[in-house]
Amino acid sequence: MKEFYDAMAMKRALTRITYEIVESNKGTQELVLIGIKTRGVYLARRIADQLQKLENVAVPVGELDVTNYRDDRRPDAAKENLKLDVDINDKRVVLVDDVFFTGRTTRAAMDAIMDQGRPKRVQVAVLVDRGHRELPIRPDFVGKNIPTSMQERVKVNVSETDGQDSVVLIKQGELAQA
Repeated sequence: MKEFYDAMAMKRALTRITYEIVESNKGTQELVLIGIKTRGVYLARRIADQLQKLENVAVPVGELDVTNYRDDRRPDAAKENLKLDVDINDKRVVLVDDVFFTGRTTRAAMDAIMDQGRPKRVQVAVLVDRGHRELPIRPDFVGKNIPTSMQERVKVNVSETDGQDSVVLIKQGELAQA
Protein backbone atom coordinates (compact mmCIF):
# COMPACT_ATOMS: atom_id res chain seq x y z
CA MET A 1 0.00 0.00 0.00
CA LYS A 2 1.37 3.40 -0.98
CA GLU A 3 0.02 6.70 0.29
CA PHE A 4 -0.23 9.45 -2.35
CA TYR A 5 -2.05 12.07 -0.30
CA ASP A 6 -2.13 12.77 3.38
CA ALA A 7 -4.71 15.14 4.90
CA MET A 8 -2.75 18.31 4.07
CA ALA A 9 -2.04 17.30 0.46
CA MET A 10 -5.72 16.44 0.01
CA LYS A 11 -6.74 19.84 1.35
CA ARG A 12 -4.31 21.57 -1.03
CA ALA A 13 -5.67 19.59 -4.00
CA LEU A 14 -9.26 20.53 -3.13
CA THR A 15 -8.22 24.17 -2.73
CA ARG A 16 -6.59 24.10 -6.18
CA ILE A 17 -9.70 22.50 -7.69
CA THR A 18 -11.83 25.20 -6.05
CA TYR A 19 -9.76 27.98 -7.62
CA GLU A 20 -9.90 26.26 -11.01
CA ILE A 21 -13.70 25.96 -10.80
CA VAL A 22 -14.02 29.68 -10.03
CA GLU A 23 -11.63 30.64 -12.83
CA SER A 24 -13.23 28.34 -15.42
CA ASN A 25 -16.73 29.57 -14.59
CA LYS A 26 -15.71 33.23 -14.18
CA GLY A 27 -17.06 33.23 -10.64
CA THR A 28 -19.77 31.30 -8.85
CA GLN A 29 -22.91 32.71 -10.45
CA GLU A 30 -25.38 29.92 -11.31
CA LEU A 31 -22.94 27.30 -9.97
CA VAL A 32 -24.20 24.05 -8.44
CA LEU A 33 -22.05 21.23 -7.06
CA ILE A 34 -23.39 17.68 -7.27
CA GLY A 35 -21.49 15.08 -5.23
CA ILE A 36 -21.61 11.50 -6.47
CA LYS A 37 -22.26 9.25 -3.50
CA THR A 38 -20.55 8.48 -1.29
CA ARG A 39 -17.21 10.22 -1.03
CA GLY A 40 -17.94 12.68 -3.83
CA VAL A 41 -20.63 14.21 -1.62
CA TYR A 42 -18.12 14.96 1.14
CA LEU A 43 -15.64 16.38 -1.37
CA ALA A 44 -18.37 18.57 -2.92
CA ARG A 45 -19.25 19.93 0.53
CA ARG A 46 -15.60 20.74 1.18
CA ILE A 47 -15.34 22.58 -2.14
CA ALA A 48 -18.54 24.48 -1.29
CA ASP A 49 -17.01 25.47 2.07
CA GLN A 50 -13.91 26.73 0.27
CA LEU A 51 -16.08 28.66 -2.20
CA GLN A 52 -17.90 30.26 0.72
CA LYS A 53 -14.59 31.44 2.18
CA LEU A 54 -13.12 32.49 -1.16
CA GLU A 55 -16.11 34.14 -2.85
CA ASN A 56 -18.39 34.73 0.15
CA VAL A 57 -21.18 32.86 -1.67
CA ALA A 58 -23.12 29.79 -0.57
CA VAL A 59 -23.04 27.42 -3.55
CA PRO A 60 -25.77 24.75 -3.46
CA VAL A 61 -24.62 21.14 -3.06
CA GLY A 62 -26.70 18.18 -4.18
CA GLU A 63 -26.19 14.47 -3.66
CA LEU A 64 -26.48 11.92 -6.44
CA ASP A 65 -26.73 8.13 -6.21
CA VAL A 66 -26.09 6.73 -9.70
CA THR A 67 -26.65 3.07 -8.81
CA ASN A 68 -29.75 2.66 -10.97
CA TYR A 69 -28.18 4.54 -13.89
CA ARG A 70 -25.15 2.29 -14.20
CA ASP A 71 -24.82 0.31 -17.43
CA ASP A 72 -23.70 -2.82 -15.57
CA ARG A 73 -27.16 -3.22 -14.00
CA ARG A 74 -30.04 -5.06 -15.61
CA PRO A 75 -31.71 -2.88 -18.25
CA ASP A 76 -35.08 -3.37 -16.57
CA ALA A 77 -33.83 -2.11 -13.19
CA ALA A 78 -36.20 0.66 -12.20
CA LYS A 79 -34.76 4.13 -12.05
CA GLU A 80 -36.02 5.16 -8.66
CA ASN A 81 -37.68 8.52 -8.30
CA LEU A 82 -34.43 10.41 -8.14
CA LYS A 83 -34.97 13.93 -6.90
CA LEU A 84 -32.07 16.29 -6.54
CA ASP A 85 -32.59 18.78 -3.76
CA VAL A 86 -31.14 21.55 -5.92
CA ASP A 87 -32.33 23.10 -9.16
CA ILE A 88 -29.99 22.38 -12.07
CA ASN A 89 -31.95 24.02 -14.90
CA ASP A 90 -29.79 26.60 -16.70
CA LYS A 91 -27.09 26.15 -14.04
CA ARG A 92 -23.40 25.39 -14.31
CA VAL A 93 -23.23 21.94 -12.73
CA VAL A 94 -19.98 20.51 -11.42
CA LEU A 95 -20.15 16.76 -10.77
CA VAL A 96 -17.73 15.88 -7.96
CA ASP A 97 -16.33 12.38 -7.40
CA ASP A 98 -13.39 10.88 -5.60
CA VAL A 99 -11.82 8.65 -8.30
CA PHE A 100 -12.19 8.82 -12.07
CA PHE A 101 -11.60 5.43 -13.67
CA THR A 102 -13.43 4.16 -16.77
CA GLY A 103 -15.82 7.10 -17.14
CA ARG A 104 -18.90 4.94 -16.60
CA THR A 105 -19.87 6.45 -13.25
CA THR A 106 -19.66 9.93 -14.75
CA ARG A 107 -21.79 8.85 -17.71
CA ALA A 108 -24.37 7.44 -15.30
CA ALA A 109 -24.30 10.70 -13.32
CA MET A 110 -24.86 12.73 -16.50
CA ASP A 111 -27.81 10.52 -17.43
CA ALA A 112 -29.26 10.97 -13.94
CA ILE A 113 -28.98 14.76 -13.92
CA MET A 114 -30.42 15.01 -17.44
CA ASP A 115 -33.49 13.21 -16.10
CA GLN A 116 -33.77 16.04 -13.55
CA GLY A 117 -33.43 19.02 -15.85
CA ARG A 118 -31.29 20.79 -18.40
CA PRO A 119 -28.10 22.36 -17.06
CA LYS A 120 -26.37 25.13 -18.97
CA ARG A 121 -23.04 23.34 -18.58
CA VAL A 122 -21.73 20.17 -16.94
CA GLN A 123 -18.18 19.84 -15.68
CA VAL A 124 -16.45 17.08 -13.73
CA ALA A 125 -14.14 17.49 -10.74
CA VAL A 126 -12.27 14.52 -9.27
CA LEU A 127 -9.68 14.14 -6.59
CA VAL A 128 -7.85 11.35 -8.45
CA ASP A 129 -7.76 10.36 -12.13
CA ARG A 130 -6.36 6.83 -12.40
CA GLY A 131 -6.74 6.35 -16.16
CA HIS A 132 -8.19 3.34 -18.00
CA ARG A 133 -10.95 5.15 -19.94
CA GLU A 134 -13.64 3.07 -21.54
CA LEU A 135 -15.71 6.07 -22.65
CA PRO A 136 -14.63 9.35 -24.24
CA ILE A 137 -15.19 11.33 -21.04
CA ARG A 138 -12.54 13.19 -19.11
CA PRO A 139 -12.60 15.30 -15.94
CA ASP A 140 -12.25 19.08 -16.17
CA PHE A 141 -10.63 19.47 -12.75
CA VAL A 142 -8.20 16.89 -11.31
CA GLY A 143 -6.43 16.85 -7.97
CA LYS A 144 -3.85 14.26 -9.02
CA ASN A 145 -3.27 11.88 -11.91
CA ILE A 146 -2.16 8.50 -10.58
CA PRO A 147 -1.33 6.00 -13.34
CA THR A 148 -2.41 2.54 -12.19
CA SER A 149 -2.53 -1.02 -13.42
CA MET A 150 -5.76 -2.98 -13.52
CA GLN A 151 -4.47 -4.96 -10.51
CA GLU A 152 -4.34 -1.82 -8.39
CA ARG A 153 -7.07 0.15 -6.70
CA VAL A 154 -7.15 3.77 -5.53
CA LYS A 155 -8.78 4.21 -2.14
CA VAL A 156 -9.84 7.67 -1.03
CA ASN A 157 -10.37 7.99 2.71
CA VAL A 158 -12.36 10.92 4.07
CA SER A 159 -12.57 11.80 7.74
CA GLU A 160 -16.38 11.87 7.63
CA THR A 161 -16.60 8.11 6.99
CA ASP A 162 -13.09 6.70 7.37
CA GLY A 163 -11.73 8.72 10.29
CA GLN A 164 -8.88 10.23 8.27
CA ASP A 165 -8.11 11.97 4.99
CA SER A 166 -5.78 10.15 2.63
CA VAL A 167 -5.42 8.62 -0.81
CA VAL A 168 -3.70 5.25 -1.05
CA LEU A 169 -2.83 2.89 -3.88
CA ILE A 170 -3.59 -0.74 -3.02
CA LYS A 171 -2.19 -3.67 -4.93
CA GLN A 172 -4.50 -6.64 -5.56
CA GLY A 173 -2.95 -8.85 -2.82
CA GLU A 174 -3.37 -6.08 -0.27
CA LEU A 175 -7.12 -5.60 -0.85
CA ALA A 176 -8.14 -7.75 2.13
CA GLN A 177 -6.09 -5.55 4.46
CA ALA A 178 -7.53 -2.23 3.30
